[in-house]
Amino acid sequence: MVCEKCTSKLRQLPSAKKLQNSQKPSTSIINRPLLSKDKFKPNNKDSFKKCKICKKPTHREGAYYCQDCSYQKGICALCGRKIANTSSYRQSST
Repeated sequence: MVCEKCTSKLRQLPSAKKLQNSQKPSTSIINRPLLSKDKFKPNNKDSFKKCKICKKPTHREGAYYCQDCSYQKGICALCGRKIANTSSYRQSST
């Protein structure tokens, strides 16, 4: 669960970039390889933190809480702000 404020922080999928300022229609795509900053680095230990509650690895870069804990607590996974009222949810502890 991510709040409206943090949706802008979510990364876009790596794909080819569209031309912005050209005389051609905007459907033309530049066919260049991805830059190193846009590529996924699976060995980077700093990108995926551990959840503050259950200590499992998170599912998003920069997130403080995993998806399971953020849903159960009703908080944003990125900033920890309360989003939903979970008092009426029927959730099991397992």
